[in-house]
Amino acid sequence: MSEKKENISFEDALKDLEKIVDELNNGDMELEKAITAYEKGIKLKNICEERLKNAQERIELIQNQKKIN
Repeated sequence: MSEKKENISFEDALKDLEKIVDELNNGDMELEKAITAYEKGIKLKNICEERLKNAQERIELIQNQKKIN
């Protein structure tokens, strides 16, 4: 991954993950390259999940504040 975890956006991580999935599905990749791509894909998936979790928490916080006011 060219960017550090804390710097990559959800959208960029998802775009990179989709590219990796497409490349792996193509089936023309050498085994070692496929394993490396899979490993990177797992890291990107985790980043996406983290970003979504953070967004959900922020939305819940906003909704709870709205109920208080």
